[in-house]
Amino acid sequence: MPVRLRITLMFSVLAMLILCLVCSAIYFFSYKARISNISIRLTNRSITTASFLRQAEAFDYNLIQKIDSLTTNALKNKSVQAFDAQNQSTYSYSDIPGDTMHISQQILNNARKKGSYYFTVNAKDAIAYHYVLHNSDLVIVAAAKDVNGKKNLHTLLKILLLSILIGIIIIVIAGYIFSASLLLPIKKITGDVEVISAQNLTRRIATGNTKDEWYHLADTLNRLLNRLQESFEFQRRFIANASHELSTPLTAVSSQLDVTLQRDRSLDEYKQVMQSVYQDVRHMAKLTQTLLEFAKTSGSAGGLEISLVRIDEVVLRIPSEISRVNPHFRVSVEFAALPAEADKLLVYGNEILLLMALKNIALNGCKYSSNHHAEVLLSLQKGCICIAVKDTGKGIPQDEFLNIFQPFYRVDKNPGQKGFGLGLSLAYRIITLHKGTIEVSSELNKGSIFLIRLPQAESVAQSS
Repeated sequence: MPVRLRITLMFSVLAMLILCLVCSAIYFFSYKARISNISIRLTNRSITTASFLRQAEAFDYNLIQKIDSLTTNALKNKSVQAFDAQNQSTYSYSDIPGDTMHISQQILNNARKKGSYYFTVNAKDAIAYHYVLHNSDLVIVAAAKDVNGKKNLHTLLKILLLSILIGIIIIVIAGYIFSASLLLPIKKITGDVEVISAQNLTRRIATGNTKDEWYHLADTLNRLLNRLQESFEFQRRFIANASHELSTPLTAVSSQLDVTLQRDRSLDEYKQVMQSVYQDVRHMAKLTQTLLEFAKTSGSAGGLEISLVRIDEVVLRIPSEISRVNPHFRVSVEFAALPAEADKLLVYGNEILLLMALKNIALNGCKYSSNHHAEVLLSLQKGCICIAVKDTGKGIPQDEFLNIFQPFYRVDKNPGQKGFGLGLSLAYRIITLHKGTIEVSSELNKGSIFLIRLPQAESVAQSS
């Protein structure tokens, strides 16, 4: 069933239930008002008759019956009966001769107990009224047909039923129109989304000025499109840069082999060419391995092998890892007031990737420092582990802070400086996968500090 019809149906059912409830309440209270009105009139009639009967010396029964007969215009088919303390009938009158009421002992007892008791008899409304005054102890039963009251109530019922019928028709029509206006923003959002494609990711959905649910939906979709656009841009730049980096050694290998094969060479010349080709192949193999590592960290943490990792043990492995890359590079490690509890130094993550990220940052610091030395400081803050990597290099201009974590981006454009520009980008992605952050502070010609924050394992457990 289309959403518009479902909304119309739900709206109509709810509105009809409310309409029926209101009409039922009107009819119920009108019915109660009729009962109350006829009860008051019959009670007054009972009190009047009881007063006459108490003054038997002034009003005999024939006179009282004549008086009762004169009230037929007010109460139709009226019947009046009086019962003494022994429940014996002492007086009886009826507009229609022979129209007698059979009053049970239970009704008389209820009247004496409650003072006034309403009931129906012979399709009439009746009141049994207990009259006690001086030596009089009577139960007066007055009954009559409430012709006008029932007629008015029946007329009201017809009006209410007609109102419900007309109301249902209006509700269905209004619900159908209402659902159309309610779904109009969805229709507009759908129209905007249909024209957006991978070649047209710059277009955004109009959110409007009213900050309602449709505004938040459009805003959420716009933020999703922003992330998609960034991902596509990143992918485009990555493919372009990777293609360039891979084509350079391939071109060099192809050119050297082409030149070498143009004529016969000496053994030394062949060895020299093969050595150069070997260097280019090693360079390309290292680049390929780095790209594979980068692709591995470009996904989500769900595909990684996650376990509890002692971050201090990872930090202590950095100096030996750096010296294996270059014997001239040095890394010093310092711990700042670490707690005695080992649990405080645990993080959830992948030990190999965390070591790779910290090693890349430290290696970058050693590479660009004049003394090829970097300092690593491990400390604790509330709920997180802080790792600061400090170097004494040339520094990074502040306007480059947003670019240094982009793939293949290098602040130092010197072609003699080895590297692919993937180290910091790889480290950034690994730290992000581990729910951590990296901050950079730098001064030109003095050095830079990379501050890594990782959440403690116990903090993650408490928050989850």
